[in-house]
Amino acid sequence: MRYSKTHKEETRRKLLDSSRALVKKGGFGSTGVDALMSAIGMTAGAFYSHFPSKQALLREVVREEMEHSIALLHPAADASGQQARKTVRMYLDPAHARHPEAGCVLPAMGAELARVDPQVRATIESGLKHMHAAWREVLGDDDAAWSVMAQFVGALVLARTVKSEVARKRILEANRRHIERLLDGVEPELP
Repeated sequence: MRYSKTHKEETRRKLLDSSRALVKKGGFGSTGVDALMSAIGMTAGAFYSHFPSKQALLREVVREEMEHSIALLHPAADASGQQARKTVRMYLDPAHARHPEAGCVLPAMGAELARVDPQVRATIESGLKHMHAAWREVLGDDDAAWSVMAQFVGALVLARTVKSEVARKRILEANRRHIERLLDGVEPELP
């Protein structure tokens, strides 16, 4: 059977798209080549015609996921702050907590990403610096920008660890209110 000229690129794209969801849901270390390939209806042997190693796939997945995460977590600077508020509401939404496969890679794989090779971590750092610059512009403060980014990711991690939807919503709402007070220029009170 002859394949079309675009078959290899189409298969590679399917593998990347499927892998992005699978590794955010189950982790990269625990997701084998067999599972990655069977998700697109192919055998593990075909994997190596698309990537030289599982680590090479991870590098590409993380690069694409950081682009996705930047889009999710990047506020637009506008005088009213409405765009930044939309970002806060969208990111700290219970649906985002319930569906890691469709959301930001940072809370989904943060601990695992801390152990990847330096090239992948450089990609992550570059994306984080890009997000930081945008939040610094919105908040007008370097430290607040890093703090808010960490709060976004941490809140989502906590929301994903609890069993009840009530607890999940409380965690997300509390963090959303806290960040919105920062956007209003009001220093939130600490307990």
